[in-house]
Amino acid sequence: MSVTFLQPDGLVRSPAFSHVAVVPPGSATVYLGGQNGVDATGALVSPEVGPQAARALDNAKVALAAAGATLDDVVQWFVLIDASADVGAAYGAIAPQLAREGRRRSRPGHVSRGSGCRGR
Repeated sequence: MSVTFLQPDGLVRSPAFSHVAVVPPGSATVYLGGQNGVDATGALVSPEVGPQAARALDNAKVALAAAGATLDDVVQWFVLIDASADVGAAYGAIAPQLAREGRRRSRPGHVSRGSGCRGR
């Protein structure tokens, strides 16, 4: 897959996201299910949010690879973090892989807190 990421003049430039992502005609669209901080057996990797976030991203890489894709092919991310979690620790664990100086990708740092449902 070859996605073109654009940073048009007149808009803020950020290493965290691009304003435009153009997917070429005929490209496959791949949808990933939500990934969590669990290992292949379904066990939570840590009680801490940083390692959970890192593992969720690692799990996304495994899922993408199964479809012949990589993080470079992702057009948009939605990151959901529990309202009680340390957002800085979670984002800090994944940001180095999602946003780098000079890298042009459409990765809006959308973080939604407290969007999950708690079990009873």
